[in-house]
Amino acid sequence: MSGTLIALVIQIIAGIVGGHAAGQMRNFDLGTVGNTIAGAIGGAGGGQLLGLLAPALAGTAAGGFDLSALAGQLVGGGAGGAILTAIVGALKNMSGQRA
Repeated sequence: MSGTLIALVIQIIAGIVGGHAAGQMRNFDLGTVGNTIAGAIGGAGGGQLLGLLAPALAGTAAGGFDLSALAGQLVGGGAGGAILTAIVGALKNMSGQRA
């Protein structure tokens, strides 16, 4: 697998974890499937955005494993997943729909 694809998979997994963490708050819960989908999308978007803003965190070192890049992908993906899940959950809650 290429480094870019590995980074994207890490960001999506971290986003799912972040989405489920944000969904634990009552006002932001979208259900299991909703938290997973919003977290995955937010994780991919947040991780990619962080990679654009801080290029050192975008990928792995040539021919080796870069722990700082992995940490950046985990943080960017997890935060992006949590933020998007919280935003969508808050909008859903404001519209009057209950889960």
